[in-house]
Amino acid sequence: MLKAQFGEVAPYFIAPSNNRQDYHFSSVAGRHVLLWFASSASLPHSQALLAHLMAQRTCFDDQQLSLFIVSADPRDKALERFKDHIPGIRVLWDFEWKLARLYGLEAESVADDSPQALKPNLLLLDPNLRGLHWFDASVPPERQWQEIQGILNALGPIQGGTAHFQAPVLMIPRIFEPAFCRKLIEYYKARGGGDSGYMRTRLDGTIEGVIDYSFKRRRDCLIEDESLAREIRQRIERRLIPEVRKVFRFRVTRMERYLIACYDSAEGGYFRPHRDNDGNGHRQFAVTLNLNAEDYEGGDLKFPEYGQQTYRAPTGGACVFSCFLLHEATPVRSGVRYAFVPFLYDEESAKLRERNSARYVDPKHHYKAFKEDRPTDLPPREDD
Repeated sequence: MLKAQFGEVAPYFIAPSNNRQDYHFSSVAGRHVLLWFASSASLPHSQALLAHLMAQRTCFDDQQLSLFIVSADPRDKALERFKDHIPGIRVLWDFEWKLARLYGLEAESVADDSPQALKPNLLLLDPNLRGLHWFDASVPPERQWQEIQGILNALGPIQGGTAHFQAPVLMIPRIFEPAFCRKLIEYYKARGGGDSGYMRTRLDGTIEGVIDYSFKRRRDCLIEDESLAREIRQRIERRLIPEVRKVFRFRVTRMERYLIACYDSAEGGYFRPHRDNDGNGHRQFAVTLNLNAEDYEGGDLKFPEYGQQTYRAPTGGACVFSCFLLHEATPVRSGVRYAFVPFLYDEESAKLRERNSARYVDPKHHYKAFKEDRPTDLPPREDD
């Protein structure tokens, strides 16, 4: 299977370069990366693409964009058909096709007379080394470069400057594609949403579900279509969970609720400051994945413990934060905001959730971590 597709983390590797035997690809994060599995410089397409890329030499500056050429042909090294041009352009050697296989490309040893072309062979990565787009070798180099420039221009330049004090929040773009966001919004519109309550702990320690418009005004729609839930789960597994593991060193094994939330300006659309976990609950991380970030005013996240600035992930992007943080959804002043809002946790937390079932007043909130030796939640999978 092709790796590093849209929103997915590119596999890290160590490979020989012209200057060292152990070039660590994970160290190149921080700029956009064009990774070219060239196979061999003797191929006509490789020659054409190399000429076109070298004509754009000034674009590869190691600040905004870098090019890595991966060759599997020993003759390329012996004859210096691919060369480093520092800054910006480096050659990596893959004579045993290990990198090609790592990225899911079909490859065979280069024969003396007929080196094999790889399709696709050109991968654009974001500064977090997550996939933006694969380009097919059959596309003319001029059009490939136009598409690359179009993507980079849409994303804008990588910003520098001094970081300011902020909440410990992880913002991740490109978890859902724009078309998939629209699909989820249409699902909500076709079914409508019901009043969204919240769980409140009583003085005696029991927990009850309440609806209080002075505290929360939102409508929710549970996703009951298993096919659609599977599509969501696949994207969360491949694009979100690896980032949570990398940043928070937390292994997610369960995801609670497949729910589309709607904050409508006609109703105010807000959720006052609250914590999703008061210290005794099972929820570990909250996810707010915006489905239409450009279509409303207000409706942002705020973390009062860390200042009054607001947070908004782009459409298809997620904001991930600890459930212990005090946070609020500010009122939507105009338009309608849609978001996918699950919680993430692990196996120990699932056991805690089961133990806490007795505290819930309403039996519908009672929970079994396992039924018939199977997890009750369909857990995201994570490769170690």
